[in-house]
Amino acid sequence: MALLKRYVDPETLRRIIQSARLEDIGPGGSDVTSDVMVGPHRQASARLRARAVGCLAGVALLPAIVQAYDGTIRLRVDRLDGEQVENGMEVARFTGSLRSILAIERVALNFLCHLSGIATLTSHFVAAVMGTGVGIYDTRKTTPMLRALEKYAVACGGGCNHRMGLHDAVLIKDNHLAHLSTGQLGPALTDACNRIRSTKPLVRFIEIEVDHVDQLTAVFDSAPDRVLLDNMTLDDLRRAVAMRDSMAVGIELEASGRVNLENVRQIAETGVDLVSIGSITHSAPALDLGLDID
Repeated sequence: MALLKRYVDPETLRRIIQSARLEDIGPGGSDVTSDVMVGPHRQASARLRARAVGCLAGVALLPAIVQAYDGTIRLRVDRLDGEQVENGMEVARFTGSLRSILAIERVALNFLCHLSGIATLTSHFVAAVMGTGVGIYDTRKTTPMLRALEKYAVACGGGCNHRMGLHDAVLIKDNHLAHLSTGQLGPALTDACNRIRSTKPLVRFIEIEVDHVDQLTAVFDSAPDRVLLDNMTLDDLRRAVAMRDSMAVGIELEASGRVNLENVRQIAETGVDLVSIGSITHSAPALDLGLDID
């Protein structure tokens, strides 16, 4: 729970869950199926279990989810976010009104399956580069309104977070530079980095994107904190690392673009400092979890 609070405050989390609840249960606040099939005083116990191997994320949301539906439900948590689970492992148990448990089921599973899928895929990438010293980072390719939770899931899987949004770090991309000629590039970047440091001292880092090795000299001269090497071949990544080591020690190099589990270790072994991967948030398959009524 302490880690989750670093990403989303309790009130914001409450609003996210309430929105999910209202989307599902509608303005009438009723599960019309359970109203017919389940007596209002029927009590039950239900187990939330893993149905596949993976890494958990989203368990820390369960107390707030229960509170949004029915504060009388008793919740027992058996596994924590960041833990690896096997098929059949019990993650949590709900005890109380069967109507409430059935209403909670889908929203709880939607959050946990999605976030655990992100944590699981992230953990696979982290394992693939183990021993290289390279960090696995997320991107801004996230689900609208769920970015904080998805980046939390990345952390649960052992990954690292890139910028949270447009507000906390500078990333000068190719579209920012498209209007500049080759001769204008160096002076423009140097001026931009100087102005950022003098006027926006709270930004976490300044990063510049390049897609050709021949852009690096001008970029290094502007002294950013980090350079994004976009869609480069392994040979070009190695050349970029060699240039950095000879010209600009201290500037971090980030590789991105067309990264997958088959090539990520080769990319890491080129000498870059970090690899950013959009797919860990936008294309992670859900981890199979289910709720079984006892």
